Amino acid sequence: MEHFIVSARKYRPQSFRDVVGQQAITNTLNNAIENNHLAQALLFTGPRGVGKTTCARILSKMINQDGTQSPDEDFAFNIFELDAASNNSVDDIRNLIDQVRIPPQVGNYKVYIIDEVHMLSQAAFNAFLKTLEEPPKHAIFILATTEKHKIIPTILSRCQIFDFKRITVTDAKNYLSYIAEQEGVNAEEDALHIIAQKADGAMRDALSIYDRVVSFSGKDLTRQAVTENLNVLDYDTYMKVTDLILENDIPGLLIAYNDILSSGFDGHHFIMGIASHFRNLLVCKDQKTIQLLEVGEQTKTRYFEQANKTSHSFLIKAIDLANDCDLKYKNSQNQRLLVELCLMQLASITFDGEKKKFEQPIIPANYFEEAPVKLSSEEKELVRENEHEQQAPTPPQESQLPTSQANTDGIDGHCVSDNNKKYYSDENPASGVSEENHEISKPGEPSPAIDNEKENQESAETKNKPKPEMNPEGLKKEKVSGLSLKSIRRKKELEAKMQEKAPKEEKKLAEEFNETHLHAAWDEYVHRLKQRGEKILASILETDLPSLEGQDIILEMPNEGMKIDLEKERNKLMAFLKKKLQNTQINLVIRVNETKAKTYAFTPIEKYNKLKEKNPLLDKLRTTFDLDI
Repeated sequence: MEHFIVSARKYRPQSFRDVVGQQAITNTLNNAIENNHLAQALLFTGPRGVGKTTCARILSKMINQDGTQSPDEDFAFNIFELDAASNNSVDDIRNLIDQVRIPPQVGNYKVYIIDEVHMLSQAAFNAFLKTLEEPPKHAIFILATTEKHKIIPTILSRCQIFDFKRITVTDAKNYLSYIAEQEGVNAEEDALHIIAQKADGAMRDALSIYDRVVSFSGKDLTRQAVTENLNVLDYDTYMKVTDLILENDIPGLLIAYNDILSSGFDGHHFIMGIASHFRNLLVCKDQKTIQLLEVGEQTKTRYFEQANKTSHSFLIKAIDLANDCDLKYKNSQNQRLLVELCLMQLASITFDGEKKKFEQPIIPANYFEEAPVKLSSEEKELVRENEHEQQAPTPPQESQLPTSQANTDGIDGHCVSDNNKKYYSDENPASGVSEENHEISKPGEPSPAIDNEKENQESAETKNKPKPEMNPEGLKKEKVSGLSLKSIRRKKELEAKMQEKAPKEEKKLAEEFNETHLHAAWDEYVHRLKQRGEKILASILETDLPSLEGQDIILEMPNEGMKIDLEKERNKLMAFLKKKLQNTQINLVIRVNETKAKTYAFTPIEKYNKLKEKNPLLDKLRTTFDLDI
């Protein structure tokens, strides 16, 4: 069996022209060689598999060629590759320095390629500094690393730095297409695009994946074979999920996600993929950003078709929800539920979940109306009197109709008025008229017209039901219909009942009292206020003692604000004083006297002077006992 050589080695570039995706660096190195402007210390940095070591080997070969050698000459004796990961000590660097002094036997330069240079120890870096700064004229150092930040600044300052970039998906796909053509493999464009995308910018990884997929599928490389072998979710999956989201099909979404998990895919990978899919749809919405969509032409057409079904606001909201789920995924205790909740939220973006209010049909008034019956003159007069009593603003008076007359009239029809609607019935009076709902019915059977009206107006009456009115005596008014004889009798009974419950007129008291009695009652009320915690109001009442002028209690306040506060307490205060002094004819007069504020005592000396005015003996007491204020 012939020895198999992996594509990464078999198709390793042999010239700068073959290097993929690094045109800026290869052109710079070419021009430096042609113009003899090449530095002696170079640093190649960048991600894995982008061509750092390959470019170092090509450079080493080109600077030693003078046109006399064969094209296959690789100058192996002039190129020294050192793996800094396993040769990172000071002794290894010293051995390297000793070799640098010896000039090359063939060619013009000795090239030292130190791979993974960031693995050198601190002491090894320091030992390498002097040689790197002033190397022999025949020595060139090429340092390669994936982690430039780990190299000390003194090394970086002595090197010419070249930053290698990630290889784009398009460049990787084109190179894979070239290799497939060389190998005679029939590869679909979408299949190569998935491989290039899976490589994440590393050409070596792309070639390794390509070899694996070709071993699985043979000479026909299809998109389905690639997705099955690489265990990745392709565009079809995300497009189907997006269609379900746009259709607000939450059950279908949950089933689709369950199928994805059953196929062995990770939920985190799925939610990251759906976020990227929404981003690609957003990219398709504007001509300026189409170039950011790195997909095949056939797939790009499908993206455009689905992007037309969405709006900018939907895509921005969807990307935000998917990104939020991505951030919370690792810390979630129930990761499946988190993704399912995100899918339900995505499906609800364009769903109007507000329930439409049920509009009740407006039933015309004539639906409840029946043909009016003919009434006698006496019956019309009775109805007219009842309506007049109901519309009168004064309380209804006793009916002029005696009960005996009402019982002997033999009325065959009844009229019930409710909200200016009249319903006539030819039923027997024995069927009865409802006192509260004005319903006319047969014995034991409600009237269909009135029942229908109750059902249609029940909710409106409940909401608009007025609060029970209160009469001046505090008794609840009871509504009674005035359009039936039975209701008229009920009104008379209610009026008598209200008169019995009405409070009796207050007994007039006129006991005599003087200011001493007034001040004692006043102080007692202030004391009660303090016990209830109303200290502000108590302090207002203590501002000045009231004086008595006939039946008027005069109280002077220093400002209008105190008067307003005291007015709020007037009723309670007067009720207490009338009861305490046994006099209901007294009246409280509150006056505002601004000069009163000037004599108001605040400091201890002012309080002492005010007390001394009332009792001069207080000053004699202070001097006798030599007291301080």
